Amino acid sequence: MRIIIIILSALLVQACNTNKDNQKSLQEHITNENNAFAKAQPVLDTSRYNVAFLIMDGTFNTELTAPFDIFQHTIYRDSIKAMNVFTVANTLDPIRTFEGMYLLPDFDYTQENMPKIDILVIPSAEHHLDTDLDDEAMISFVQKVDKEALFMTSHCDGAFVLAQAGLLNDKVSTTFPSDIDKMRAKFPDLDIRKETLFVHDGKYITSAGGAKSFEAALYLTEHLYGAEIARSLAGGLVIDWNLDTVPHTIID
Repeated sequence: MRIIIIILSALLVQACNTNKDNQKSLQEHITNENNAFAKAQPVLDTSRYNVAFLIMDGTFNTELTAPFDIFQHTIYRDSIKAMNVFTVANTLDPIRTFEGMYLLPDFDYTQENMPKIDILVIPSAEHHLDTDLDDEAMISFVQKVDKEALFMTSHCDGAFVLAQAGLLNDKVSTTFPSDIDKMRAKFPDLDIRKETLFVHDGKYITSAGGAKSFEAALYLTEHLYGAEIARSLAGGLVIDWNLDTVPHTIID
């Protein structure tokens, strides 16, 4: 019996050490500069708009990838001020989306090497209705970006982040349809609209999210570049785009 206990103890110690070695090996695999998985910061073309996507654990794929696709494709259009697109988070370590994709952030917004941001995109994340709103560093970052940004945009529950930062005061906004009543309850002084897919008020664009994140992103490209460019970007992604057919609200 004593021999069995000694053997089991040895196996447990070995398994524990193996697990630690595997974790260390994975971390070295990610951070090794000579490894294919190493992440280099993007080179930003100074002639373009800088468009940052605020990501975190639990970010929803569609609200991230839909506007990312639209904006990234601007670099393939002639005679416009295209967009540098990149992700920002409170870490450079891999984060996991709600659906299970792993992402490597381009910049850590808690560090000093952040580029100037012209357009901030806040995709929805799993905890944007609760614990994320208690993240003082993240809210402070959003407020800081707002001081110089040309546009602040959100998709789905990303509007809760803008509201928590105090940026939707005296503005009209929207969010994910089934969360509108929740947003009204949490921020009773805000004007939050139903039956609209996106709202543009000043420099703030808020959208219902989901697949309609494409429409909100296409609207911003039409606002910046004109209808012809927006239709071209939509066509490249096999999207029928006609602003007149999309329920939206523009506040003059």
